[in-house]
Amino acid sequence: MPEYSGTVAAEGSLRLDRYLAEIAGLLSRSQLKSRVEAAYVNGKAVKLSKPVAAGDRFTVRVKDEEGGSTVAQELPLSVLYEDGEVVVVDKAQGMVTHPAHGNWSGTLANGLLWRMRARSAAGGGEGGGEAGGMAGEAAAPARAGIVHRLDKDTSGVIIAARTAAAQDFLAAQFRDRSARKLYLAITQGRPREDRGRADGWLARDPRDRKRFAPAAEGVGKRAVSDWKVLGFSGGYALLALSPRTGRTHQLRVHCRQLGCPILGDPIYGRKDGRFPQASLMLHAWRLAIRLPGREEPSRFEAPLPDRFKTILDALGLPAPEGGA
Repeated sequence: MPEYSGTVAAEGSLRLDRYLAEIAGLLSRSQLKSRVEAAYVNGKAVKLSKPVAAGDRFTVRVKDEEGGSTVAQELPLSVLYEDGEVVVVDKAQGMVTHPAHGNWSGTLANGLLWRMRARSAAGGGEGGGEAGGMAGEAAAPARAGIVHRLDKDTSGVIIAARTAAAQDFLAAQFRDRSARKLYLAITQGRPREDRGRADGWLARDPRDRKRFAPAAEGVGKRAVSDWKVLGFSGGYALLALSPRTGRTHQLRVHCRQLGCPILGDPIYGRKDGRFPQASLMLHAWRLAIRLPGREEPSRFEAPLPDRFKTILDALGLPAPEGGA
């Protein structure tokens, strides 16, 4: 059951349901009436008719509604860059990109929608500063402006558009493969060569629909990834991975194909005796893409997560150098 919390940002006093529907843009009045299970203001249970004022903290619990539109939700986001057209986020491991079955709240899309409305109400502006609360109901592009995705357990840089025009501009670069993505992975073992390219076809595994597997030419979709070994120690490698296509689980399947599955991968990896508690060691490190109104690509980098630093230190491997 989704739960939405925030701070009232409005002048004067008005009913909670009116604030949530008309100013916060959470749900319509009719949806609030049919879907809200419980409401709280400043920690106390209240009815939707409760008067609220600026600074009051609210929480509402809402029934799931499959197939419904994404609702705004105040969530902590690590913003790397933001202007009037785009927002670039360092997505945390464990955060789902889009709402889907079993994950209707707490997703990146929920958090971005809240942020976009809050910034629009506050007048926007450049930079990565946080906007306080959620106010105003500004139109947001479809799917909260997200034009590519990361798996739930993959951390790192992801870009979203704040306008429909910017969304089209960014999406075109992913379609024509001019946007460049670079990932880091710690793998169990290493490829035979120091660098190379995996190029083949991937399709759903007929024995397990949650998995993808190599397929015959023309079956499924073609997937292309470049790799480079950055370091190797004690049976583990640090790889730089550059996907040239954007297939689901592409890098994870390709690493398995190369004989070096990603450490901590619960689907394509294998149990590890030295690092049994490792989570998926895959991080979207860098993104190069043109922003609206700019001739040259902009480059964004998500800092190396602590989970990477801990294992690299244990292996005696240096962290990759920062900078674009």
